[in-house]
Amino acid sequence: MPTHRQATGTEQDTLQLKNLLAEARRRIEADDTLGRADRLDVLDQLDKAAGEVDLRHAAQDGLLLFAAPGEHQMWKLPRTVPVRVVVSDTFLTRNLVAARAVYAPYWVLTLGAEQVRLWSGAGPDLAESTAGGFPQRPANPEKFDPQREEQIGDTPSVYSHEDTKIFYREVDAALDALLKEAPRPCYLVGVPEAVSLFESITSHREVIVARLEKGGLGAGPATALAPALALVRAEQVRAEREAALARLDQAASRKTLAAGLDEIWVAVTEGRVAELVVEEHYQETVEVTDGHLAPALADAQPTGTGEIREDVVDEIVERTLQAGGTVTFVPDETLTDRQSIAAVLRY
Repeated sequence: MPTHRQATGTEQDTLQLKNLLAEARRRIEADDTLGRADRLDVLDQLDKAAGEVDLRHAAQDGLLLFAAPGEHQMWKLPRTVPVRVVVSDTFLTRNLVAARAVYAPYWVLTLGAEQVRLWSGAGPDLAESTAGGFPQRPANPEKFDPQREEQIGDTPSVYSHEDTKIFYREVDAALDALLKEAPRPCYLVGVPEAVSLFESITSHREVIVARLEKGGLGAGPATALAPALALVRAEQVRAEREAALARLDQAASRKTLAAGLDEIWVAVTEGRVAELVVEEHYQETVEVTDGHLAPALADAQPTGTGEIREDVVDEIVERTLQAGGTVTFVPDETLTDRQSIAAVLRY
């Protein structure tokens, strides 16, 4: 269910959670495929998961409760989710996968001639980090005075100075050690000359995903750096989605493209999906018969038997990831010509 960020919880969230729990309880109690012991266990686990929820201080935008025999989980997500109750033989993990994609951690280097700072990011959240020995400063800063060189209008000479090159090689060595401990994509921020110099020196071009060529952000604060970086990150997401769509077109020309639920279900069951592209909110309830999918009857009630799949798209996402494939979510109606879901096949 979606939640509202606030200092004190609203009656709206509390009532919605109460109603969803009641619906879940009704459906579990009505599921005659469950034994009495499992039914009681799941209901108990659901109560325990709900007991961990504190809506009075909601700090995120979405809430997931998972319950199964012998276990329960409660997740708060920094992105909104639809209102849903799902009874199935697997957990509905699509929202976790999407949140992880959007909020995957990353590093930011703010480049200067006198200091290079490191920032740790996840989604829009950003904070300075001292991991890997950062911030880095030149060993012999007295050899030249960047401020003096800027005052005489010769800023580029700061970044052509041999001492600056040596300093950036030291920064790159620190980055190397950091990435071995915590590999993440990296953003570069600084004036064009600084970014250009570091890119010419670094041995980690493969992890540099984008650049923000702008000065005055090296010292932060995060509240100034994060909004400037958000525009770069949004453009990166757009570019990644366009690249995924281009790969679908290439797969179509190679005849390694699958589209539509049934075709992809067969392929993912055989472990042949290398890359899945799916619309953000696409979902279907289907019936599985002899390994193929058919639309479920209007009065079909999803159960834990696996014959009625309440969200087969979620299962396709999960199976793709389990087989080592990748998943890209795109805005709704992006794949209308491919039935809202498509895949690049391994063979």
